[in-house]
Amino acid sequence: MQKTKEAATFLSEVAAYPGGEKIQLCMQCGTCTGSCPTADKMDHSPSELIEMIRAGLREEVLSSNAPWHCLACYTCTVRCPRGVKITDMMHALERLALKYKKANRKSLTPSLYRNFNKSIYDLGRIAEFSLMVRYYLQTNPFRALGALPVAWGLLSHRRLVFGNPKVSPAAKKQIRAILDKAAALGGDQ
Repeated sequence: MQKTKEAATFLSEVAAYPGGEKIQLCMQCGTCTGSCPTADKMDHSPSELIEMIRAGLREEVLSSNAPWHCLACYTCTVRCPRGVKITDMMHALERLALKYKKANRKSLTPSLYRNFNKSIYDLGRIAEFSLMVRYYLQTNPFRALGALPVAWGLLSHRRLVFGNPKVSPAAKKQIRAILDKAAALGGDQ
């Protein structure tokens, strides 16, 4: 009986997020998995994740790499015959994994998300160069060497800016107020 209660709790928690409300409609047809361009990189396919959520396998789902491999292309969502919003559910699982500190340790995406949000909060907009420097320093500085050809191409076309973008103090204040409000409503920063 305990397992059933835990399963219902996890299922209702996922269903409370946008995109999770139709999870019970899934009929396990596999269209989402067959449509997903990154399913082969996932340790659990989208249809497996849905079944695992319904079974209450919280730890396994939240520590999965699957949500972090989702490209948000919405192919699965568009093709789902039952209208399950799988892409939105993947984003909900990312948020839950971050909330419970269960994010897949091999995935670098959470680090990029945190640095992206920090850049916007601190500067009022994205400073691409400093964002990527912080990201590579936190994850693996040697991976930055592979990005050098891209950086050189951007630099040669004057598309790479080294300094921080200029944003008025009033605009920064407004952006911070928006992000603070989103955090107060349960969003992540």
